[in-house]
Amino acid sequence: MDPSQPPVENYANPNTCLFHVLFKGAALAFYILSALFFNSFVIIFVVTVLLAALDFWVVKNVSGRILVGLRWWNEINDLGESVWKFESLDQESLARMNKKDSWLFWWTLYLAAAAWLILGVFSLIRFQADYLLVVGVCLSLNAANIIGFTKCKKDAKKQFQQFASQTIASRFQSTVQSAFTLV
Repeated sequence: MDPSQPPVENYANPNTCLFHVLFKGAALAFYILSALFFNSFVIIFVVTVLLAALDFWVVKNVSGRILVGLRWWNEINDLGESVWKFESLDQESLARMNKKDSWLFWWTLYLAAAAWLILGVFSLIRFQADYLLVVGVCLSLNAANIIGFTKCKKDAKKQFQQFASQTIASRFQSTVQSAFTLV
């Protein structure tokens, strides 16, 4: 090994990465390969949607927190309005997140959605409305995670910018006050 080369960064959370990819791959593989083994649409629908729901839960509640330091959820307030809630690590902790973990998280999130979209086009071309329903459910679960985590990432950036501007403003104000007290 050449000492002048930088060390290769490994996954910081290999088990989380495995399960992040496993349920996505299992749902897609079962949907694609199920026609070879089952004649029952009900079995295909139930198992595929169950795997996609497990993927949704794992991404939203486990891998999102561990791999990218983000968490989102949606609540209904007292007025009956839908309110998005976001959690993120502080900016310093987010900066220390493993780049490979983050890369895997975001790319598999988008690639799985693209795969479901392509499968939906194939179902549409083949006039298989029932299989289009399966794809629609799986795509909507994946899209909910994409939207939630994208909004969460933007909210984390916005909070950091507000914190930075407040810190700069308060330091400027204290500097100005100390300058006037000396005069």
